[in-house]
Amino acid sequence: MTEAASARTVRPSVGTVRKLAKRTPDGPPPPPAVQRLRIRYAKRGRLRFTSHRDIQRAFERALRRAAVPMAYSAGFSPHPKISWAGAAPTGTASEAEYVEIAVARRIDPERLRADLDAALPPDLDVLEVVEAVTPSLTEQLEASVWQIELPEADPDTVRKAVDAFLAAQTVEVERLMKSGLRTFDTRSAVVSLTVLDGPAQPGHKSPSSACAILQVVVRHATPAVRPDDVLTGLGSVGGLVPPVTPRVTRLAQGPLARAAPSAAADAESAAGTGAWPVADPMALDRNASANSGPSSINTPVSGV
Repeated sequence: MTEAASARTVRPSVGTVRKLAKRTPDGPPPPPAVQRLRIRYAKRGRLRFTSHRDIQRAFERALRRAAVPMAYSAGFSPHPKISWAGAAPTGTASEAEYVEIAVARRIDPERLRADLDAALPPDLDVLEVVEAVTPSLTEQLEASVWQIELPEADPDTVRKAVDAFLAAQTVEVERLMKSGLRTFDTRSAVVSLTVLDGPAQPGHKSPSSACAILQVVVRHATPAVRPDDVLTGLGSVGGLVPPVTPRVTRLAQGPLARAAPSAAADAESAAGTGAWPVADPMALDRNASANSGPSSINTPVSGV
């Protein structure tokens, strides 16, 4: 056997080289997560125009200001364990946004709510914090309840468009996505769509006091059907053209109720959503905390 052939026979495989090159950070691993906390927050006022990435940054800064003992991932670039679920599109307000965090030391959920709310900017409000007992929050967010205010719109005209939308088998719209222009059906995602009469939004500069309010329950699908897609569909089948820019607010999101309407009323969310076919995704976590009795966790958050 030649010298070159001998060298080839002892050369390590690519997999072996990769295994040998694998490194681990110096020092001990980060402390494990001992508690998961689910947070419901609202996005109001001018902050509805804030991108989701900017909201993520605001939360990360607020968690540092409140000295929350976050649990971190391992590796050379540790990140705080934060899980976002079902973020509302930019330009829409929301009373039901959710995020879950993991902490390395047990803390009082109510104290965390107060300290985190104080550390966040105005109009980004923490409404509730509960300790997580169910495995996945994302899987529970099956549908959203949206309120779409249409200032200066005639309610009768809006009702005709809604009737045409609900009578259609499919209502296809187009939206430009990262992969290009895509056509998809909006009708199959709409669970219910109703029209309410209401006053124009306070502070809205309008020569008319007329206002129609749409209340729509949209099933979460792929691609996601957004409120503006529903409005586009109402325009295509019913000729609806909003006179001024609509104002959109998410009122609730959670699992679709699979019980009778009377039972669905008992599952209404803490946001005051009413007897909609969307249940409260944090109800099980809240009930588990209530049944466990008074909390013995007295560790403060700020100033730790």
